[in-house]
Amino acid sequence: MILNDVLGTDVLDSEGLRVGEVSDVRFAVDAAPGQLMSKARLVGIIVSPRTAASFLGFERQNLTQPWPVAQLLRWRHRGSFLVLWEDIAMMGPESVNLREGFTPYSSGLTQ
Repeated sequence: MILNDVLGTDVLDSEGLRVGEVSDVRFAVDAAPGQLMSKARLVGIIVSPRTAASFLGFERQNLTQPWPVAQLLRWRHRGSFLVLWEDIAMMGPESVNLREGFTPYSSGLTQ
């Protein structure tokens, strides 16, 4: 599956209720860089209850300039949360289904 195919996809809880849309993903780099690039692994997805638009990097807590853009994006993505890969039951072209009892983690946005 191509990452672009997942962005904007509806995210459903274990009962089939919509909790938001995939607006971003989180990767982790666990090793030192290789000859070309470091290997990355998918940690989880960011679910936004209102929009699938990009965070444009403003989810980083120390990124605050330009101020109006940072405030607008933080407001627009309020309530966003991270769902770990282990909490995803199924990822398909129409929706992402979460397992029962999934844990929503902070997306990194300053609320």
